[in-house]
Amino acid sequence: MSTPSAAPTLEQLTTPVAWTDAQARIAGVNPAFPRWLGIGPRRLLGQPLAALEVEGEALARFLEQEEREVLRLHRIALGVPGEAPRYADGWVTRTADGWLLEAHPADAFPAPDPAQALPGALQAALKGLAHELRNPLAGLKGAAQLLARRAAARPDDSGERELLDLIGAEIDRLSQLVDQLMSPAPQRPHAPLNIHAVLERVLRLVEAEGGWSVRVQRDYDPSIPEFPGDADRLTQAVWNLVRNALEAGASTIILRTRVENGLHIREHLHPRALRVEIVDDGRGVPDELAEHLFLPLVSGRAEGTGLGLALAHQVAREHRGSLTFRSRPGHTVFTLLLPQNDTEGATPA
Repeated sequence: MSTPSAAPTLEQLTTPVAWTDAQARIAGVNPAFPRWLGIGPRRLLGQPLAALEVEGEALARFLEQEEREVLRLHRIALGVPGEAPRYADGWVTRTADGWLLEAHPADAFPAPDPAQALPGALQAALKGLAHELRNPLAGLKGAAQLLARRAAARPDDSGERELLDLIGAEIDRLSQLVDQLMSPAPQRPHAPLNIHAVLERVLRLVEAEGGWSVRVQRDYDPSIPEFPGDADRLTQAVWNLVRNALEAGASTIILRTRVENGLHIREHLHPRALRVEIVDDGRGVPDELAEHLFLPLVSGRAEGTGLGLALAHQVAREHRGSLTFRSRPGHTVFTLLLPQNDTEGATPA
């Protein structure tokens, strides 16, 4: 009869685990926990567990109450000052003499590849529909222009002219949507660009559209060098993300840039990458849209086309990058990751 093997210990787990004393200060961690955060274990011991939460106070509020025994974590940002946060799902559980934190590393909400997530038949149907809509829209636009000229001869009928202007504007909007479905913008050769010049162009657009209703803060890393890319496409992508924040009722938007080393993007390791974050305090992403937000024609607004975020995701792919987000009411972050080690800059992925 064989002797039973010893039960595995926390030290042998690859899942990051930390435990606290009765005052909710970290009393110990398994080796996977500091390795996941990219720091030494001594930086964690004695620290309040709640201090690990980089964004929000969910941990602090839970540890202060006495009714609940378990807290379910969903894509919570954990880390220590001066280090990039890490994201995790998991649990915090009350023990006999403290608390146990079990973290399952997770990305922010990733952008699914629309080419894979949207069935080919539906893609073909959308293009076919767009093609069929072009001719009727052209006819409607011509008729609206003819009626507008006739209305101009009757200056006393301002109500009719207002309705015709509305019809014309809606026809133009639908025509633009059809053009986007039929003919996506072609990719161009990349050239050296300054990401902060891109962000400053977006800031001018915000000032023109948002006026004094929104405050935009810069949080730039001035040491970021130029890298190959398409400045116009990146401007459009960031502007779409900022407009998404404006339409979500944001009063403050933060544009943040940082450089990270040794980062995996789309299953490839890049020695150096640029992180661009668009942070806002708007209503957040509705739960029912979270898993499909980057797909074409998905929108949380009745008047939205659902193409802005899909285009931003496509621009990220053109630059061999990625686009993810995390969101709760009052705090939404879209993260654009762009490799900086690709120096040839000629052919987008």
